[in-house]
Parts: sequence; C-alpha cells; structure tokens
Amino acid sequence: MGLQLQNFPLVFTLAAMVLTPAFGQAVPPTVGAANGGSESAESIPDFSGPWVHPLPGFEPLPSGPTALVNRSRRPNGTGDILKLAGDYTNPILKHHAAEVVKQYGELGRNGIGAPNPRNQCWPAGVPFVFSNGPTQLVQLPDKVVILYGYDHQFRHVRLNQSHPAKVTPSWYGDSVGHYEGDTLVVDTVGIKVGRYAMVDWYGTPHTEALHVVERYRMLDYQAAKEGFERDAKQHNVADGMPIPNSRGKYLQLQFTVEDKSIFTTPWTATMTYGAGGPDAAAEWTEQACAENIQWYSGKDADVPRASKPDF
Repeated sequence: MGLQLQNFPLVFTLAAMVLTPAFGQAVPPTVGAANGGSESAESIPDFSGPWVHPLPGFEPLPSGPTALVNRSRRPNGTGDILKLAGDYTNPILKHHAAEVVKQYGELGRNGIGAPNPRNQCWPAGVPFVFSNGPTQLVQLPDKVVILYGYDHQFRHVRLNQSHPAKVTPSWYGDSVGHYEGDTLVVDTVGIKVGRYAMVDWYGTPHTEALHVVERYRMLDYQAAKEGFERDAKQHNVADGMPIPNSRGKYLQLQFTVEDKSIFTTPWTATMTYGAGGPDAAAEWTEQACAENIQWYSGKDADVPRASKPDF
C-alpha cells in the first residue's frame, strides 16, 4: 500500500491541527530548550523536502547498542522484507521483549504477515512512524510539523518549550524541540500503547515510559554515503546513491530510544534520507489505508472504529 498525501491535504493539515498539552502522565527529564529560543532565521537549517527512505527503515550502527536486524536474509545477504524476523538475541532486549520479537518473527519466517500499525491502519507512533515516507519537515517560527506520506499522519513539535509536568499519552506523544546549530533536536514522551503498538517492523513492544530523542541534520555526499552503505547491508535497496536535494544535500535522522521496561539500555540508530527527486510532488497522492484493507489473502485489516460518534 503505497499510500501518500496530495498537496491540498497538507494545507488543510497545517491550518486545522492545533496541539493542546494535556495532563495525566508523569514525564522524565527532557533535553529542554536551547539558547532560550534566540536562534536567528539565518542560523536555522533548511530541512524542506520531501525526503524518502526505503522500508523497513532503521539503519543499525556499526557498534554499540543499536536497532534490531532481520534474521531472514535474501541470497544476496540483505534482509528479506517479505519474511520479517527480528534478531531477538540482540542484547538491548529484556527477556520478555525478546520473546515477543521471537514469536512475531516465527510468523514472518513462515510467510504469514504479522499485524503492525501500518497494515492494520492504526496510528504508527514514534519511532515506527519514521519509516512512513515520504517525509516533510514544515518549519514554522514556533513549531515544526512533520508530515508522513502514509495514511495522512503528522506530528507537532513545539519549539523552545518544555513538556508539561504530566502528559496524557497520545499516539505520537508530546514532542518539544530546539535547534542546536545545524541540528534540530526533538524530545518525545507520552506515547500511547495501542493494540498494535510497536517500536519497529519486528514487533518490538514498548510501554508508556518510551522516550525518544531525534536529531535531524543535513549531510553532504561523503557523510551521507556512510549511512546509505549501512542501510544497503541490511535492506534490499536500489544500487547507487539516492538523489540529493537541489543544494546537493541529504537528510539524516539519528534517534535514541529508551524504555527501561523493554530495553536493557538506551540504543541508537539512523535513517539517512534522499530527496524525492523531480517527480516527488507526484508521490504525495491522497490515499487512505481504510480504503484498501486487505493486508494478506483472505483477511481484512483491523481498522480502528469509533466506540461512539464524534458529534
């Protein structure tokens, strides 16, 4: 389901979405605001896109605690996206989380599609949503709106503010951010645990204690090449370097995930994006997951349904 957005929903999204902090859940320490919100327009990096990245997304680091890889491999040595089976022996996983990943992978290795937020038409949450490309970062004076091409998903990042003392969990959590030189830093807490909530495509679970810190920055060819090479070792990507933007730059997201109930330690991975290219605008076509609900032969997606009317 290559579900994308057309341009007119982007305008509607920006005009209609308003974030109101709610209360209910205690919040861990945040990275906070930097420079007191004194960044000048000249110092703020331009992240305008759209940016694209192949599925399933996360690029494991060469060393240190990092993301899971797929145990199912193609003949060329890359992960088989048609048989997703996360490496449940990764030491970042606590025992009960490893068991969940192992059970999820048994379905994948047998060619049975396992349910996830994407194929069930549920909100993806952070960091699962990072792979829902193409992606746009709309930079406004007081916030950044992150748009994801799959199923009309979006996030608000309030700039130079702190999390409220308590946060009611929501699908994408409470996100605050600030610029550190050429980097946008985003801190997210209060991510709701839904029926298909997971951190990645391998079924790794999370709790409402999940804490994610994102760092976005622009890279030149040589710096981006390292990220693309790591991605190519794990995923069956097209040959050659992805397309840069008109300034010859690429976008890289480095993110760190922490959830003491699930992981033995915080871990970090990247996603290195190429530009959408000259036909990128055409890729933002409006489609809705709920209009294409058959996710494998003979079974329909568990599309969310309201328990009571909105009006």
